Amino acid sequence: MDSCDRRVRAYKNGKTLEQCKEIAESLNPKFKDHIEQNGRLLWSQILEQVDHDELIYKFTLKFLRRDGYDIGNHKRPHVKKFNHWFT
Repeated sequence: MDSCDRRVRAYKNGKTLEQCKEIAESLNPKFKDHIEQNGRLLWSQILEQVDHDELIYKFTLKFLRRDGYDIGNHKRPHVKKFNHWFT
């Protein structure tokens, strides 16, 4: 059975999976600064910044969650600082 090699598969604009991850990581400091200054960042703002590239958008949210941010849900489509009310 043939399988796709994820390292060389081209996604939007010919980027590989690893390049998409790197782009998402490079955009996150700017997003974090925006959240610190404004309290939240809308999903639509992230989507605009990543030029509607769904893979980079998903990695961006994944990395923000990894870094301790509340990425919201379909009822709260924004990212904000996570409240540590239990600490």
